[in-house]
Amino acid sequence: MKLSNLVAALVSLAVGHFCFFLVEPAQAAPFEGTIVAAGDSLTAGYGLPERDAYPAQLERKLNQNGYRWKVVNAGISGETSSGLLSRVDWILKLKPDIVILETGANDGLRGVDPKVTRANLDKTVTRLQEKGVTVVLAGMRMVTNMGPTFTRDFAANYTAIAKKHHLILIPFFLEGVAGDPALNQQDGIHPVTRGYQIITNRVYPYVTKAIDLKRKTRIP
Repeated sequence: MKLSNLVAALVSLAVGHFCFFLVEPAQAAPFEGTIVAAGDSLTAGYGLPERDAYPAQLERKLNQNGYRWKVVNAGISGETSSGLLSRVDWILKLKPDIVILETGANDGLRGVDPKVTRANLDKTVTRLQEKGVTVVLAGMRMVTNMGPTFTRDFAANYTAIAKKHHLILIPFFLEGVAGDPALNQQDGIHPVTRGYQIITNRVYPYVTKAIDLKRKTRIP
């Protein structure tokens, strides 16, 4: 091989390796922890692509702000507080560090006694905390057509459970979204993408508070 050809071949090889290193994608940093968003259709994102539901939006917002946390959507349409209680073992198999607990809306719509809902919430939270899970409780409110006593007792469940178990409480999960036709689908119950953006922004500071708390309590 002529010297000129050998030099050309070596240059070509070197450039090829250089280009390879330029285009090789950097390995993404591993997730610091796992957040499970457990709940009903309001968590599942009924009627929308999963990427538009609040768990997916929340993961993107966390990652964009330097929190390398994975958010798992464990919402099931039609879920009640008793149904969620029955799924606790399955949720724990996901190995969550944090669980956002959003449940009870279907209980209210079906007229389930608020005492039953409270008992289910109490048992669910207890089992999660026994496994070292930090719980963020999403408060819910009910329309007044069930009567003032039902409405009051239903809403009081979340404050009472949060106080008893020292939880981070989101006062009202649907704050700023509920009742606004522009932010909900035609059924008037399930948010559209823009509605979930508002929910995500509302949930975000409570979740970052939970992350900071989790970091402080972890054993090095």
